[in-house]
Amino acid sequence: MTLAFLLVANLAAAVQPDEMLDDPALEARAREISKGLRCLVCQNENIDDSNASLARDLRLLVRERLVEGDSNAEVVEYLVDRYGEFVLLKPTSGGWNWLLWAAGPILFVLALITAGFYLRGRATATPASEAGLSDEERARLRQILDEQG
Repeated sequence: MTLAFLLVANLAAAVQPDEMLDDPALEARAREISKGLRCLVCQNENIDDSNASLARDLRLLVRERLVEGDSNAEVVEYLVDRYGEFVLLKPTSGGWNWLLWAAGPILFVLALITAGFYLRGRATATPASEAGLSDEERARLRQILDEQG
């Protein structure tokens, strides 16, 4: 029963026939563009795989822009201008995004350096038990022991 439900749900998550363009070349371009666009509701699905109403609106908008004569890059640029780079499944690595792309490796290297300094300092530190007591501490300890005994 569950398998049948999943199969039906999977079929429903496709581009609807009333959305398809009559021109096969334009429809192929629309499908290609849609593969790289994120459903803003589902977030980890492209707009062709999502049956959210916003995904449908985006699919129709892509097709509308193609019919108006926009190139693939112009359609994507239009959507990015309107919704931000979050609409792209694979955001660019230019601009301020380089910081996001580089943050993981940079933080990993910083963690390794910090761990190295910590371990080096810990290895060269004198253990507290070997440091011994100062003369003042010994005298105070004797005084405390004498008072109790």
